[in-house]
Amino acid sequence: MRRLHAALGSSGVLLVAILLAALNLRTPLTALPPVVTQVSDELHLTAAAAGLLTGIPVLCFALTTPAAAALLGRISLRSGVLLALLLILAGTGVRSADLGGAATAFAGTVLIGLGITTANVAVPAITQRSFRSRVSTVTGIYTATINAGTMVSTALTASLALSLGWRWALLSWGLLAIVAIAWWWRVVPPEGPAPDALPRSVGPPANQATDRGNTRTPAEGTPTAEATTPGRDETPGASDAVGNRSVLAEKYTWALCAMFGMQASSYYGLTAWLPLILSDLAGVSIASSGAAASLFQGFAVLGSLGASVGIRYAGLRASFVGIAVAWLCLPAALLLIPGAWMVGVSLAGAAQGANFVLVFTLIARRFTQVSRARKASATVQSVGYSMAAVAPTLVGGLHTLTGGWQVPVVIVGCALTIMTVMGLLLTGSRTPRA
Repeated sequence: MRRLHAALGSSGVLLVAILLAALNLRTPLTALPPVVTQVSDELHLTAAAAGLLTGIPVLCFALTTPAAAALLGRISLRSGVLLALLLILAGTGVRSADLGGAATAFAGTVLIGLGITTANVAVPAITQRSFRSRVSTVTGIYTATINAGTMVSTALTASLALSLGWRWALLSWGLLAIVAIAWWWRVVPPEGPAPDALPRSVGPPANQATDRGNTRTPAEGTPTAEATTPGRDETPGASDAVGNRSVLAEKYTWALCAMFGMQASSYYGLTAWLPLILSDLAGVSIASSGAAASLFQGFAVLGSLGASVGIRYAGLRASFVGIAVAWLCLPAALLLIPGAWMVGVSLAGAAQGANFVLVFTLIARRFTQVSRARKASATVQSVGYSMAAVAPTLVGGLHTLTGGWQVPVVIVGCALTIMTVMGLLLTGSRTPRA
C-alpha cells in the first residue's frame, strides 16, 4: 500500500478510488435492458412489470436522496462510499439469485438503487473537498467513466448471457464492485474524527491555471485565504451571509433543480424509447435501431471529458450555450430533418454528458462548504430524478394517446427549452463563483 501511495500520491489514490466507484454507478442498470426479454420470460413479468424493474433505481434516486444526504452527515464520506458499494454488490447478487422469483429480482434492484443513490451524493462531495481547484476536470473524468461503464455493460451483457445465462451475466458485473470495495477499504486511508474528513488534494502550484481559467497565488492555498479562493462570492460578507442560509431558502437551488430536472427528464424519456423513435421517425430498421441509439450513450463520454476543458477555457456561459444548442439538435433533427438523425443523436449524447458535469460544477462553485454542497446536491438530485422517474411513462403515454412520436419529441424539446432558459440564468455574469 505504501508503494501505491508513493507512486500515485494521496490525490492519485483517491482519484482512482472515485473512478472505480464510478464504474459501478450505472453498470448494474444498463446491464439489464440487453437481457430483459430473457428475464421477463423466466420470471413471468408483464411489460409493465419489466419496465418497473428497470425504473426502480430512478425512483430510489428521487425518493431516498435526502435520506442518503442525512446519513452522510453522520458518517464519513469514505464509509458512505463503502456502504454504497456493498449495497450495489449485495443487490447484484440478490437480483441474480434463483431464490424467490420476481420478488427477489425486485428486492435486489432496490438494494442497487439505494447503493447508487448514496454514492451519487457522496462522490460529488468528495470531489469538491479533495479536488477543490479541479472540480470540473475530476467531475468530467468521473462522468466519462460512468458512461464508459454504461457502454461496456450494454455491449457485453447479451453475449455473456448467451454463454452463461442471464443470471450469471448480470452477476458478473459484481466483480467491478468487489475491486472498488477492495481499493476503498485497503488503499484509501481512514478519515479522522470529522465526518467529512478525507485526504485533501494539494492545489495547483503558484501561478498555475485552475479549472476556472484563473491563476492561483500562494496565499490562496493557506487556510486564512480560503475565503478568497477562485470562484467564491466576491462581495464582502456575501459568503458569510449565504453560508448562514438553508440551501432550500435560495432561489439558486431551485433554479438548479429545474435545470437538472429538465435535463434528467429529457435523458430518461429519450433513453427509454429512442430505438423506437428512430425507427418510426428516421426510418432506422428495428434490427439496427438499438445500435443507432447507443450513439447517444457513447458520445456522452466525449461530452463529459470535453466539458471540463470548455469550462476552463471558454467559461460557464459559452460552454452552456454550446451544450444547449447540441441538446436541441436531436428533437430538431427528428422533427425537421429525419435524415440527419445521426448528427442529432451524437450531438445530444455529447451534450447530456457535458451538462451533467456543468450542473455539478455550478453546485460546487455556489456552495463552497462541503456540508452545504452535499445538501444542495441531494436537493437537486431528489427533485430532478423525481421528474425523471415519470418521464418514460409520460413519453410512452403520449405516444399511445397520439399514435405517433412527434408530440412526445416536441414535449422533450419544450423541456430542453426550459433547461436552456434556466441554464442561461445560472451561468450569467452575476452567477456567484466558488
